[in-house]
Amino acid sequence: MLSVISKSPQETSYIGERMAKYLSPGDFISLTGDLGAGKTLFAQGIARGLGIEDHITSPTFTIIHEYNEGRLPLYHMDVYRVNGVQDMENLGYEEYFYGQGVSLVEWANLISEIIPPEHLRLDFKVVPEGREITFYPQGRYYERLVEELTGHAYSGN
Repeated sequence: MLSVISKSPQETSYIGERMAKYLSPGDFISLTGDLGAGKTLFAQGIARGLGIEDHITSPTFTIIHEYNEGRLPLYHMDVYRVNGVQDMENLGYEEYFYGQGVSLVEWANLISEIIPPEHLRLDFKVVPEGREITFYPQGRYYERLVEELTGHAYSGN
């Protein structure tokens, strides 16, 4: 686990932008946190870091926004309104989760039974100083990704 404090919306977006340069095809990032905690700002940063110039908004009502013009495709999902695994199967989730792009899934905790066992979970929390973003890598690949992002060895604490 690694926690960082973002003191502004711009900083939250920048953290995502910085992370994007380490992402590879098939990466899965779960974003959890209260409404307004910074998940979509982080997604905007990921998109910018991948070279996507479209305006990024939360896909709350459409469930998925797909962006193909960057270094890697970005599949930005918001599963808050999904009614379980059957809805995800109807969307063809496996093509996204195990495809050639980056899956960035807000509220992925609501579909925990189908997310890849190895993934990166980010929890966003509103704190007096701004936003606390906690990274929980699931699997060695994501531990290494966090190490690269932070520039030092991941301790697993």
